[in-house]
Amino acid sequence: MSLQLWETLKEAIAAYTGLSPTTFFTMLAVLVAIYHVASGLFGSSDNHQRARSSEEEMQPLPPPVQLGEITEEELKQYDGSDSKKPLLMAIKGQIYDVSQSRMFYGPGGPYALFAGKDASRALAKMSFEDKDLTGDISGLGPFELEALQDWEYKFMSKYVKVGSIKSTAPATEGESTGETAKAIDQDAAKPAEDIPSDSPAVKSEETSSSAEAKQE
Repeated sequence: MSLQLWETLKEAIAAYTGLSPTTFFTMLAVLVAIYHVASGLFGSSDNHQRARSSEEEMQPLPPPVQLGEITEEELKQYDGSDSKKPLLMAIKGQIYDVSQSRMFYGPGGPYALFAGKDASRALAKMSFEDKDLTGDISGLGPFELEALQDWEYKFMSKYVKVGSIKSTAPATEGESTGETAKAIDQDAAKPAEDIPSDSPAVKSEETSSSAEAKQE
């Protein structure tokens, strides 16, 4: 049975290729050898690069550094553009180290525009517009505030808090008005030294003058 199959195979090779079975199998072996050599040359470099990139990803992250209070301008330095610096992001004025999620918040990630900023308003509205990349949450509705609260709980449970944004809010108009009113009250409480008082001696002099004028 096997001999018949071999004879049939030889006839098919000769009919379709015009080559003898020996020549055909020799050429086939040479082609297979060339393929393995080529794949070894080009594939080894790719495997080396993949192994190197995986090693870089497996490197442990440095421990979070506590920054204390910093300004929003200083926070922009931690947007992931400098790989030597931690990747930071703020919610409701609290700064978190999100370096462990660099694939999401780092350059090229889906939330990269939030990094280095207080993105409270954008997270509450799930907005990717530049005007919403701010910590101002005034005017948000109850559902948006609830969504922001969920984000804050997630960050508190997953990331390390490393600082807060320094408040630069000026004194409000109500506070300045109150200080002015207080100063006015203090001035009013002082005795009026320059205003002459209606003492009894002055009144008696005025009465005697009136009596003399009547006698004349």
